[in-house]
Amino acid sequence: MTSRYRSSEQHNSLTPRRRTVVKAAAATAVLAGPLAAALPAGAVEAAPAFLHGVASGDPLPDGVLLWTRVTPTADATPGSGRGPDTEVSWIVARDKALMNVVAKGSTTATAVSDHTVKADIRGLEPATDYWFRFSAGGTDSPVARTRTAPAANASVAGLRFGVVSCANWEAGYFASYRHLAARGDLDAWLHLGDYIYEYGAGQYGTRGTSVRQTAPTHEILTLADYRIRHGQYKTDPDLQALHAKAPTIAIWDDHEVANDAWSGGAENHTEGAEGAWAARQAAAKQAYFEWMPVRPAIAGTTYRRLRFGKLADLSLLDLRSFRSEQVKVGNGEVDDPDRTLTGRAQLDWLKAGLKSSDTTWRLVGNSVMISPFAIGSLTADLLKPLAKLLGLPQEGLALNTDQWDGYTDDRRELLAHLRTNAIRNTVFLTGDIHMAWANDVPVDAGTYPLSASAATEFVVTSVTSDNLDDIVKVPEGTVSALASPIIRAANRHVHWVDTDRHGYGILDITADRAQMDYYVLSDKTKQNATASWARSYRTRSGTQKVERTYDPV
Repeated sequence: MTSRYRSSEQHNSLTPRRRTVVKAAAATAVLAGPLAAALPAGAVEAAPAFLHGVASGDPLPDGVLLWTRVTPTADATPGSGRGPDTEVSWIVARDKALMNVVAKGSTTATAVSDHTVKADIRGLEPATDYWFRFSAGGTDSPVARTRTAPAANASVAGLRFGVVSCANWEAGYFASYRHLAARGDLDAWLHLGDYIYEYGAGQYGTRGTSVRQTAPTHEILTLADYRIRHGQYKTDPDLQALHAKAPTIAIWDDHEVANDAWSGGAENHTEGAEGAWAARQAAAKQAYFEWMPVRPAIAGTTYRRLRFGKLADLSLLDLRSFRSEQVKVGNGEVDDPDRTLTGRAQLDWLKAGLKSSDTTWRLVGNSVMISPFAIGSLTADLLKPLAKLLGLPQEGLALNTDQWDGYTDDRRELLAHLRTNAIRNTVFLTGDIHMAWANDVPVDAGTYPLSASAATEFVVTSVTSDNLDDIVKVPEGTVSALASPIIRAANRHVHWVDTDRHGYGILDITADRAQMDYYVLSDKTKQNATASWARSYRTRSGTQKVERTYDPV
């Protein structure tokens, strides 16, 4: 087969609340120790080497974005700025043995982009598995699988996506990624934010014990820091395995930059003592686009749209770059129409895309929960850890202002748009909150279920980041057994919430229904943790409501 191809390299540009300010000297230091910690022990004995795996992302009907990072010399560790320009070639084939080659090319990896490489491959066939490999200086990367999206007008019987969020390195091992990689049946996997965390060693919740130490050990602030942290994450064998098995579709949330980030700052940023917010945000975004197989439609953001035949399209949001600063709980400013979560341009883009969509399902990759959430009559012993998890005042509250609850005018406008235009089958896919939820999205939560449901929402729990049982250091399920009934009583649109466990979701879509199967880990602190099915919920076409189903797909 003759195929057009092109090579390219993109250089685009709970937790205790904020602790003592990191000293400037420690924050800006780039020392041999932290750099080396971003690599496996003894990894660079021969160079060049592909120590950070290979990945693909953002599948199109005719193409996919390929990614790797080459280590050209032993001292060219992530964030070091060292290492020579290195030619990196790539090959794409229809078979794992790479005999039936359909595309190939080469590009140059340089220190300017931290020796990361992206190749935006086009000219491929839709809904097709491909295998690819990178090579440099006589060294080959592992061979990895990817898959293109169905043709835009294709009738698609089904789609299956892994769904994850919130992976704190220090809190445990990434067994969720290993179990997703072992399935072998994913069209793609969605990462809904907090792919990395910015905190220094011991600064973020880990049940009081760090399972493994983060690098660099200080809070990351500079471009070198963010590159080191991304580099460390990409050495995880389970993450590498998943990236090698299916394309990823990723958005960011706050911890890719700093906790509770907004357009002009973050809760976890001290202006001046930690440099300028604009510089820190730019550094974090640059490192993200260098290290992630993401194809930004608009430079500097992660909002974009992908289509999977006539069955589904996926609108991916950026809910950090344009938002107004969060307000205090109980403050009427949450209803201020001049405040925004999405920004005007992104909200208009989302509304237009949902209205013009001709697919059966409209999926929305959404980093923070859109369903309203009232805590209700939680007892003090449960309210305190829940408030800590959400970063809220512990004396009592009605909402979490970092979610859509803190920007109610944007939410009202979006849900009214869905209702007014009779837009059906909108499903929000959400991370962030470190708990698993299955929700209707009511137009008026105060009168629900008498009021309409405009959409549905599946929220996945964290891969490792602390949730309620971790905070109070009790066995899994202990808190959820008490808190879940109270939360559901105060939020009648919530069909299920699990406040305690860690894991991942499998989203399976057919013309008749969208179903989320929730899987949980036996122990996030164990490398060999097992996974088991916990619950399943689905929304049937045309209903805009969630219902329980008793078997995974």
